[in-house]
Amino acid sequence: MIDDYKERLAKRMAGEITLSEDPGKTMKKWREVFGITQTQLADHLNISSSVISDYEGGRRKSPGSSTIKKIVEGLIDLDELNGGHVIHAFSRMMDTELSTEVIIDMREFAVPINARMVQEAVQGDIIVNEQLMEREIFGYTVIDSIRCISEMTSDEFTKLYGWTTERALVFTQVSRGRSPMIAIRVKGLRPALIILHGPSTIDDPVAIRLAEVERIPLILSKADSVDTMIRGLRSLPM
Repeated sequence: MIDDYKERLAKRMAGEITLSEDPGKTMKKWREVFGITQTQLADHLNISSSVISDYEGGRRKSPGSSTIKKIVEGLIDLDELNGGHVIHAFSRMMDTELSTEVIIDMREFAVPINARMVQEAVQGDIIVNEQLMEREIFGYTVIDSIRCISEMTSDEFTKLYGWTTERALVFTQVSRGRSPMIAIRVKGLRPALIILHGPSTIDDPVAIRLAEVERIPLILSKADSVDTMIRGLRSLPM
C-alpha cells in the first residue's frame, strides 16, 4: 500500500513542477516540504549541489522530464531513509475525508509564499511576532473554528496541516482568539502562521501570550467576509 502512496505523491510532485510557471521555485518548495537540503539531495543524486541551486534559482533552463523524475524520486527516497514522515502524512490525507463543514478551503501553493504576501491577501494586521514574518508558507487551511474545536479529534486536527506544518491555519467565526490558540497549544503542532477572522480586535492576553510562547505570527484579517478573505488567498500562486 505504501508503494501506491509513493507513486501518487510522486505523480503529484512531478505534475506540479512540470506545469509550474516557475519550475525551479516549485522544486524548492517540495525540497523544503521534505526538509532536505540542497547538499543532501545533490549527494544522494551524485551531482553537484550547484546544479540544484541553479535549477531552483532559475539560472539553469527548466529541467526535462527525466531530471524531474530523478529529483522527485530522490526526495521520496531520502524521506524513506529519514522515517517516511512526508509519505505517511500524504497517506493519512488520502485515507481520511475531512468534513467540509469544518474545512472551508484547503490549498497548497505552487511555490513558497512569503508570509507578508499572505498577510496582504487576507487584509491582515499583525498582532504579535512581526519579527517572524519573513518565513515561507507552503499552503493554507481555512477552518470553521467552532466546529473544529468542538468536533475534531486530535488525529483529525493533524490533517489540517496537509503534509507540512509550514502553512497558514485560518480560523473563522472567532470571538476572542483564545480557543484557537489553546487548541494549537494542546495539539502540539505549530503552523507557520495563524490568521483569525471575526473580531474587530484581538486583545485577549492569553491568546497573545500563547502566540508569543509558540513563536507563531498572529494575524487578524480585516476582510469584510470569509468569501472575500478566501478570494484573496486564492489570488496567490497555486
